[in-house]
This record gives sequence, structure tokens and C-alpha cells, in this order.
Amino acid sequence: MKVKYDKETDILYIMLTSEKVKESDEDKPGIVIDYSASGTIVGIEILQASKKLPQPMKLEYEVG
Repeated sequence: MKVKYDKETDILYIMLTSEKVKESDEDKPGIVIDYSASGTIVGIEILQASKKLPQPMKLEYEVG
């Protein structure tokens, strides 16, 4: 999994798998979910991330 924040475009992208994106849906305004050909979620894109998240550049990772 990779998380990338582009400050210039204000987009946060969470890549869950390296599969090729076949289809994208904007489920909620500004939230785009990318799917593979098999229907697996490939990634989640958050547009205008600084307006939707308190700290888009801060990442916490937890393993339980």
C-alpha cells in the first residue's frame, strides 16, 4: 500500500494494489474509487484533501 499527497493539486491518493485501473467511480463528491477489471479496489483518491482532512500530509500506520 502507498499513500501519496500532492500539495500542488491538493490530492491524496491511497494505492491499495498495483493492479491496473479499469474503472473509476466518484461515489461521493471529491472521493474517487478506482477498480480493477475484476472489481477489486485499486485505490482511493481524495480531491481537495486539505479541505476534507485535518492534516493530509500526516500519516499514522498501525499494525494490530
